[in-house]
Amino acid sequence: MSELADRLIDAALEQVVFDGWSEAVFMAATRQTGTDEAMARALFPRGAVDMALAFHRRGDRAMVQELRRADLGAMRIRDRIACAVRTRLEVVEARKEAVRRGITLFALPMYAADGVRAIWETSDAIWNALGDPSDDINWYTKRGTLSGVYSATVLYWLGDQSQGHAATLAFLDRRTENVVQFENLKRQVRENRLLRPFLAGPDWLLNRVKAPSRMSRMDLPGRWTGQNTPER
Repeated sequence: MSELADRLIDAALEQVVFDGWSEAVFMAATRQTGTDEAMARALFPRGAVDMALAFHRRGDRAMVQELRRADLGAMRIRDRIACAVRTRLEVVEARKEAVRRGITLFALPMYAADGVRAIWETSDAIWNALGDPSDDINWYTKRGTLSGVYSATVLYWLGDQSQGHAATLAFLDRRTENVVQFENLKRQVRENRLLRPFLAGPDWLLNRVKAPSRMSRMDLPGRWTGQNTPER
C-alpha cells in the first residue's frame, strides 16, 4: 500500500505544477498508474488534499533519514535546528512548485487546520530527530516556536531567487537565533530571584502540564508518525 501511495503521489507531482492539488490531478494520477479509483480513495479519502499531506509527510521522512546520517553531535543547538530546517527544504528542492501549490491549498479556510497540523508534525519530527528530551510544557513550546520558524522560512524560501538560496539561509539563521533567545529568556526568568515569588502560581500550573505519553501521541494531532497516509 505504501508503494502504491508513492506511485500515485509521483504521478500527481507531474501535474500539480499545472493544476495544483486538485481533483483533476488526483484522477489523472489514478489513470496514469492504472489504479482502481476505489483503491486510490482508500489511500487518500479526500483525494488530492490527502495526497498533498502524504507528500508533505514523505518529505518529513526523507529529512529524518538525512539527519540520521548527519554529524549533529558536534553542533550547537541553534546549528542543529538550522541544519534540520535546511535539510527539510533541500529534500523538496526539486518539487518547489508542488510545495507552493500545497501552501495555496492549505491557506483555504476548510483546509487550514490540516496545514497547521502538517507544520506541527514537521516540527515534532525535527525535535525528535534532535533528541529532544522534553516531557513537560517545554514539549509544546519548543514545537510551537519551531513551527513559526519553519513556516516563515518556507514562505521566504519560495520567493528567494538568490544563488544557492543564500538569503533563505541567512533568514533561517536569524530565526533560529530567536528560538535560542526565547529558550534562554525562559530560563533567565525562572532563575531570577525577584520574579520567582510571582511565578510560584504559574509554575505550579505549568509543572502539571506533561507531554503526551508515547502511546497517546499516536493519536495526537500534529504528532509525526512517519506514515504515508493521513491519520484517522
